Amino acid sequence: MTNLVGWLRFGWATLTSMRTALILLLILGIAAIPGSLLPQRPTNPVGVADYLRTNPEVGPWLGRLGFFDVFGSAWFAAIYLLLFISLIGCILPRTATFLRELRALPDAGPGRLDRLPGHTVGTVASAPAAVLDAAQAHLRERGYRVRRTDAAISAERGYLREAGNLLFHICLVTTLIGLAWGSLFSFRGTAVVVEGQAFSNTLTQYDEFGAGAAFSSSHLSPFTVRVDRFDVRFEEGPVQTGAAREFTAHVTVSEPGRPDTEQLLQVNAPLSIGGDSVHLLGHGYAPVVTVTDGNGDVAFSGPVVFLPQDTNFRSDGVIKVPDARPERLAFEGVFLPTSVSGGAGGMVSAFPDALKPELLLNVWTGPPRQETGEPESVFSLDKEGLTQLMNGDRPVTVGLSVGASFELPDGRGSISFDGWKRWTKLQVSNTPGGWLVLVSVMLAVIGMGVSLTVRPRRLFVRVAAGAAEDGEGDDVPAGPAGAAASRVSVAGLDRVEGRGGLTEEVAGLAEACGVRVTVAGTDSEEQQ
Repeated sequence: MTNLVGWLRFGWATLTSMRTALILLLILGIAAIPGSLLPQRPTNPVGVADYLRTNPEVGPWLGRLGFFDVFGSAWFAAIYLLLFISLIGCILPRTATFLRELRALPDAGPGRLDRLPGHTVGTVASAPAAVLDAAQAHLRERGYRVRRTDAAISAERGYLREAGNLLFHICLVTTLIGLAWGSLFSFRGTAVVVEGQAFSNTLTQYDEFGAGAAFSSSHLSPFTVRVDRFDVRFEEGPVQTGAAREFTAHVTVSEPGRPDTEQLLQVNAPLSIGGDSVHLLGHGYAPVVTVTDGNGDVAFSGPVVFLPQDTNFRSDGVIKVPDARPERLAFEGVFLPTSVSGGAGGMVSAFPDALKPELLLNVWTGPPRQETGEPESVFSLDKEGLTQLMNGDRPVTVGLSVGASFELPDGRGSISFDGWKRWTKLQVSNTPGGWLVLVSVMLAVIGMGVSLTVRPRRLFVRVAAGAAEDGEGDDVPAGPAGAAASRVSVAGLDRVEGRGGLTEEVAGLAEACGVRVTVAGTDSEEQQ
């Protein structure tokens, strides 16, 4: 039992040492590297799937080890928790020691002052009390805490250095708390919203969504953002042609119990709604089409989001018409905002703005399919059960300008290109511990600055009546004949190595006491 207690004490002492805390901090930084190099499931599940598909041998092993969810893995949490315990175990005893030092008077000092790095000795024609009064006044003017006896003074300053050191380590702990808080309760989701449509802050409205382990859907603030208009301006001059100059979304925000407000949403200028931040991430085009099926009924009508593929916003998309009868229809398409001939490469977009829009389509048909309820991407076409329409040995291709329509072969229906709208990609996020992390980092920088600039230093003065041989080994000359002489020893000690100015400060204190001598160890001779 005794051995067990001894080992537990040894383990606790090792864990709560500052060296262990620094090592754990280094390990935590190294452990976070895979989180920035590899796609992570909470934020990029598509990227993880692509990585697993392209790396079939290494990917599964990385997944088992938690490298695709580094910050939610058990091993990362273990390092995090050990660092947290280690820092608290370091800080609490040091804080208790610091508080005791604040309440206590400075130490009386060593028995022999001549062994200290800064030391001087001399005689003055003043009584010991007068010498100590002058020394005490000099020290208090310079911010020293003074302990005085009948024959000596010990003084110390620089307590703020340890306070800054403790502040830095306390802020490191609060930073970890803030990061853990944000990791557990934060969320981030994106949604594509077409002009004239709205987004409600509910889970079913998100296209992509990731959240911490302690997140609940009840944490979502109830609000709706309607995108009324999206203004885009591109550079049309000869320099930087096509470069973006303005992206502004005119939105209407609705919250329960409040009147609707019209606001502007711009890049790097998010909206704050109900504690959540709404960012503008991207934009593109959504061609507006109307599809009539073989029975003459309108099977689909409205905008379809196409994804930009280059800087001139050549966009790819899929138009799915599962309700068309007697056959379901589907279209793979390319939207060109400014359509021009690309020679042998076909049609291309020459400018990102919609100056001459054109919609190019391939057509697929197939028998009706029973809906399974399984989610599928709106940007890709599952061609199982579908057959591409052919014109002889060549696929049927459709090229439509705004207002044009095309009749599908064999009475399968028609499609018309009615116009286009812009879509915006909104990101809604909330990281509750962000303010704590920010404040902690700022205070940690202040604490580190104090720790590096404050000079903890101790000074000592001892006075004895008479001018006999100094008890510390120096022969001290007597003062003027008939005067009351006192033997004065002044010494100093820096609590941190490598700090300058000790010699000068000892000399200044000696001069305040009336001793006109140089500090021991200099090249000049002592002067009376």
